[in-house]
Amino acid sequence: MERFIAIVNPAAGSGRAGKLAGRKLAELRAQGLSIDVIASSAPGHAAQLAREAYAQGYRHFLAVGGDGTAHEILNGVFADGPPQRRVSLGFLPFGTGNSFLRDFSKDGAAASVAALLGGRSRPIDLLRLRHTKGEIYSFNLVSVGFAADVAAIANRRFKSLGHLGYLVGIFVRLAQLQRRAFPLRSDDEVNWDDRRCLFLSLNNSKYTGGTMLVAPDADPADGLIEFVRWGPIGRLKLLWLLPRLYDGTITQHPLASHKSVRKVEFNVGEPVDVTIDGEVFTIEMRVLEILPAAVDVYI
Repeated sequence: MERFIAIVNPAAGSGRAGKLAGRKLAELRAQGLSIDVIASSAPGHAAQLAREAYAQGYRHFLAVGGDGTAHEILNGVFADGPPQRRVSLGFLPFGTGNSFLRDFSKDGAAASVAALLGGRSRPIDLLRLRHTKGEIYSFNLVSVGFAADVAAIANRRFKSLGHLGYLVGIFVRLAQLQRRAFPLRSDDEVNWDDRRCLFLSLNNSKYTGGTMLVAPDADPADGLIEFVRWGPIGRLKLLWLLPRLYDGTITQHPLASHKSVRKVEFNVGEPVDVTIDGEVFTIEMRVLEILPAAVDVYI
């Protein structure tokens, strides 16, 4: 089936997706794309719709919303593991962050539409996080510690404020600052790394939170996870260094380190808040691994 199935999250971008989706989809149809449309109605519904659409024969998906919408679609299609038939994913980015597309273009929306109309797609890697109750797929990043704490409170209490809500979350978590250990080891390492840290970010792409350039060396098509760690730091110094989270210089700081790996094992021993593609999950992590060239994206 060559038709696209557009899955619209009307709530994305504080309702912006619901207001703009109809007109933009009509424009794409007028320019030759064959598109069927369905809307999600609650968190998790887009994943169910994507799983059903794949079973019905759809192989080309269009995420109309934010990174969370695309995340749900991929996890619906990959619900039983990597699908037997290859799928492709396009974006109409009407969400709050839309971090992933920034890796490819300053104007991700225009670049995505141009790729859809031109039929241009490229393979990208996915991250697969196994936890005690299942597995979750990610095209952007997996993060724990301060960044996940900020995302958790921003999503749960300040999401309606958009980017401002994320900034509010940063200052709230600064006041509640925790520096914890998340025991882990990567690739062929034998010993567990149980050093305390501010946060760990395991990246498939460069950006998070819309404009935060946490992993400037990440490449979503290199078959590797870009592992960024920032060691323990005090409140005042963290406040002083916050701009480094936005300009890409974070990995140059003496307290930071980064490396490219293919697999990370965790031994945390309890559920913690984890940010995955901008969504927050409370899970007990086991293994994160890279799935090279697992899906095609229009960008």
